[in-house]
Amino acid sequence: MSGAIERRLAWVHAGVWRVLADVFRVPQEPPTLPVAPGERIESFRPAPAFLSYLRLHFWIWLLLIDLAILAVWIAIAIDSPKGGAIMAVPLFLLAVVPDVIAYVAIHLRYETTWYVLTERSLRCRRGIWIITEHTITFENVQNVAVRSGPIERWFGIAKLIVETAGSEGPEKGLAVGNRAVVEGIADAERLRVLVMQQVERSRGAGLGDDRAEHGHGAGGRASSAAGLGPAHVEALRAIRDEVRLLAAR
Repeated sequence: MSGAIERRLAWVHAGVWRVLADVFRVPQEPPTLPVAPGERIESFRPAPAFLSYLRLHFWIWLLLIDLAILAVWIAIAIDSPKGGAIMAVPLFLLAVVPDVIAYVAIHLRYETTWYVLTERSLRCRRGIWIITEHTITFENVQNVAVRSGPIERWFGIAKLIVETAGSEGPEKGLAVGNRAVVEGIADAERLRVLVMQQVERSRGAGLGDDRAEHGHGAGGRASSAAGLGPAHVEALRAIRDEVRLLAAR
């Protein structure tokens, strides 16, 4: 029975998704980030298991709410059979319509969620009515953690929490303040290691760093914008060394 219902709800979702994507001009492609030639970029959605995880929550809440509505209808029908007959249709609609809306909503949440990872930053995007994009630059990252609850572990998924200075608030949605939440991913540990590598590389960037000389990172972008070349970098190194010697005296 649930399989038949789910097929019908999936059909409704497909139709609603086509209409909403066309009316609200929801982008079908992942967001973009500026990258240098040869720089690594990875675009991905949550794992398919994340949709199953959301569906499980949907069916649990559907069962609880519908049982509550059924209990109300039974109580009305016992007290007044006529009242029960009158309330049958409104209570049925109250049970079914929110279920359809919630089912479509969780699919739209999955369909509109994108993550883009480059060597310098992470971008998250989600939304139909209001499209939200949030970008975290690795130069500012303070902490990277993988977290998962028992149900998430059962589905083989987890969330990656990427925090910058001043992060606060609950771990919900794409971002809260300076926190980005990459949710529903099956390879969270691999992604954590990859992000940490990029964070360490960004922290180590500075004068004489290969990324700076090739226009990567904040220092590289500034040098490129000013038209500085290797000779200018060497001159800056010399000035830096002279300042250090004077300070030592």
